[in-house]
Amino acid sequence: MGFTFVPPATYILWTMSEAAATPTPPNKPVAPAPKPFAPEDEVTLRESLKRCSPSTFEAAIQFRKTGNADHVPAVVIGVIERFVEPDLRVKLKDADDDLRLIEDLGIDSLTMMEIVILVEDVLQMSINNEELRNLRTVGDVKTFIDCKVRGLPLPKPTKFLPIEHIGTVMPIQPPFLFLNEASVSSTSASGKYKISGQEFFLQGHFKDNPVMPASIMLEALGQLAVLYLLEGAPAEPGKRVSPQTIFFTGCEGVRAHRLCKPGDILSLSVKPKRMKMPLATFEGSIRVGADKAVIAEEITLTFGFVDIVEAPAPVAAAAAPLRAAVNA
Repeated sequence: MGFTFVPPATYILWTMSEAAATPTPPNKPVAPAPKPFAPEDEVTLRESLKRCSPSTFEAAIQFRKTGNADHVPAVVIGVIERFVEPDLRVKLKDADDDLRLIEDLGIDSLTMMEIVILVEDVLQMSINNEELRNLRTVGDVKTFIDCKVRGLPLPKPTKFLPIEHIGTVMPIQPPFLFLNEASVSSTSASGKYKISGQEFFLQGHFKDNPVMPASIMLEALGQLAVLYLLEGAPAEPGKRVSPQTIFFTGCEGVRAHRLCKPGDILSLSVKPKRMKMPLATFEGSIRVGADKAVIAEEITLTFGFVDIVEAPAPVAAAAAPLRAAVNA
């Protein structure tokens, strides 16, 4: 798979399920009970959402009557859709949490404020402007609103990583690096890779019919999992995951659903399923637009921790060949 690493072992990471089972601290915020919903409230709500879809209005009604936070994502998506240009609304139909508000949906700062004001009005909540700074994707917005509604602590902001940063932290480098950009949160990672047609392996795969090998797409998912371990995985104080300790061990349930060719933009995503040092298992998928391309039920890596040491500043000149590789 192209990962040249060695596994150690000393520290155990909580799995997500274990973390969720941790007893609730006594000072944990509690979501407020829903206010009584009167007939006049329904009239006001209908007026507020008059330019949104009927399903958005229905989800808002159910939330206001029951306080059930399961209805919040439908409300949030519906409100975002109301402010997105008509030709871009089709992107929201897949409910893709990786969609970027600015780059993919054309939402500027003023439009974002309009969205927030309407969400505040519909869900009867208050949002501080400072809390909006780290909302970059549809998933960020949905998670943020859900936490506010449920009275849960806000998650750590998603890190958006350009190719220059990816190149400084990843042990894998061009021409075998298949990430042009990525974003990493505490619960997942997503990335993009454009098949340029200049990749060395396309010269022989296949004759006069260049097709991205499924094994290379699996490699790209594995690389995104490596990036998650380096940038998103929790660690004990004073420790970090070392790139020299990560090693590919296996995968299960891999399915290829679509041919991918030069010009296609691969949208990759991985989520950790189990993390207990020295093993981390992820589920991963690749799409091209709305089309499913590759599914991997399990990708397993080994990893280990090292002490944090202050590193020298990266050499600025190193970014040039990386950018050139992306633009090739």
